[in-house]
Amino acid sequence: MNDDAELIGGREPREILVVPHDSSWPDRFEIEHGRITRALGDRVFRIDHVGSTSVPGLAAKPIVDIDLSVDDPEDENSYVPDLLEAGYLLRVREPAHRMLRTPGTRCACARLCCRQRVGTHPPAVSRLATDQPGDCKLYAAVKEGLAGRLWPDMNDYAAAKTDVIADIIGRAERWSAETRWTPA
Repeated sequence: MNDDAELIGGREPREILVVPHDSSWPDRFEIEHGRITRALGDRVFRIDHVGSTSVPGLAAKPIVDIDLSVDDPEDENSYVPDLLEAGYLLRVREPAHRMLRTPGTRCACARLCCRQRVGTHPPAVSRLATDQPGDCKLYAAVKEGLAGRLWPDMNDYAAAKTDVIADIIGRAERWSAETRWTPA
């Protein structure tokens, strides 16, 4: 979270639970995809399953991360009220980004990151990064090492992973540039 962010509802101390990959996570994403689509219709440009729950075999918090692309995240009136009505809670407001989540905080949760509509490709570089077996193991080990602690807020846990994520994404971006790989 950047310095311009507003955390709505205050900090939520919590213990982070990292569990082995659950084959039902893609189904959970599809449920949320349907709920978002019903709420927003053609006002949503893309809905992508991202984060660790989108990578087969990767241990993760049992929270399905979803990237939601809208025309203008700053124009909350065009989408946030409908997502609130669909059962999501607005948690973070920062420039060009809103984060909403389902009310639960432990299992079968979903977190929506609403961002500016920027292109037609999914956020593939970060997915590619965690698809590499060595990086996948490294990332899982870091997450498992951080799990089980009581964190002042989920954002503190996320910040503790920043360096390893930056290293993994850096390697993926270099590989992508060297091989001229682009998303299908």
